[in-house]
Amino acid sequence: MELILKEDVQNLGFKDDLVSVKNGYGRNFLIPQGLAAMATPSAKKVLAENLKQRAHKEKKIVDAASKTAEALKSLELKIAAKTGAGDKLFGSITNMDVAAALEKQGHEIDKKFISINGGTVKRTGSCNAQIRLHREVVVDFPFEVVAEAK
Repeated sequence: MELILKEDVQNLGFKDDLVSVKNGYGRNFLIPQGLAAMATPSAKKVLAENLKQRAHKEKKIVDAASKTAEALKSLELKIAAKTGAGDKLFGSITNMDVAAALEKQGHEIDKKFISINGGTVKRTGSCNAQIRLHREVVVDFPFEVVAEAK
């Protein structure tokens, strides 16, 4: 079943992508949730026309995302967390904590666009996260988890 996505769907595609999914997934989840629409020939033509018109606006957005990516690459982020014996953390560091730390630095990035390698961080040390600023701009962002001063 071919569908046109109306919104970004994790692990499937981005808004206005033409995707092929199994019939049950499309009919029972994507279409009723309003995440996708059937890809009829007329809908494909409308999509192609909309993408042409939006190409110029998209370029400006990509340039802004690239500028933000360069700023993030030069940023060194240290997140302080409570630790127990050794280098184990009480709790864990998640994408929400990284988003909050970036906001303190002046970069407002939604937590759903940040994915930490391994899901969560449970030990002090250096870690990596991927930040998706745009469908074409993804930044590998290294950060460090340090023990909180007692």
